[in-house]
Amino acid sequence: QLWWFQPENKQPLQGLKLASPAVLEEAQQRGRLKCSKCGGSRMFFCYTCCTLVGVTQQDIPLIKLPVKIDIIKHPNETDGKSTAIHAKILAPSDVTIYTYPCIPDFEKDKVVLVFPGPGAVSVRDMMQCLQDQADRKSHSKAMESRVHPLQRVVFIDSTWNQTNKISTDERLQDLLRVELKMRKTCFWRHQKGKPDSYLATIEAIYYFLEDFHKHCLAQEYNGEYDNLLFFYSYLHSVVNKAKTSAEKC
Repeated sequence: QLWWFQPENKQPLQGLKLASPAVLEEAQQRGRLKCSKCGGSRMFFCYTCCTLVGVTQQDIPLIKLPVKIDIIKHPNETDGKSTAIHAKILAPSDVTIYTYPCIPDFEKDKVVLVFPGPGAVSVRDMMQCLQDQADRKSHSKAMESRVHPLQRVVFIDSTWNQTNKISTDERLQDLLRVELKMRKTCFWRHQKGKPDSYLATIEAIYYFLEDFHKHCLAQEYNGEYDNLLFFYSYLHSVVNKAKTSAEKC
């Protein structure tokens, strides 16, 4: 579930506008509980059933996204290690997770795939590329055709070594590819031998939306989607504290 992107000299998870983590701290003190649906032992949420465990919907932030997000999950991706579930729980009306080989039918002129490679464009250039595609298709430059063309954004949830099978699927080949740049991961499950420019799925979604807000909606970013990192930021702090404690022993 990690992505290739170029790093920048910026501390991750700094200055975010996040909901209070107090509810997560309290839930952690209570310990793992059984999921009411599958009976699995879980903390905060069940990554199998996409349901909350030990906290309620009123306890966590609910986020409305400017575009729909589709996540194509590799069947061998370990559910418990995937951060894609964070997006589904925090933005349930705008995020859908599919398990490969299940891929919905996409209208290529209104959908992009966030994945690096030859021909991939930046978020800044994405909207113009989509509009150019739509113009060529309609052979018209009428004002009514100059509408917001982006409807859905597709992400691949997989380890880097497993991405090829999904990214090369013929059903995704006609989609405009978008590449995020100048980002560094702070994921604690770092893939051995990979640079810190490989982002976790929730990081990729967050950074895409941040860039989309600034460059495509032409609005100043004021933390509108920061709470997508609500679970991620808290888990990051827990892991770091555990590492610090272990180093002192």
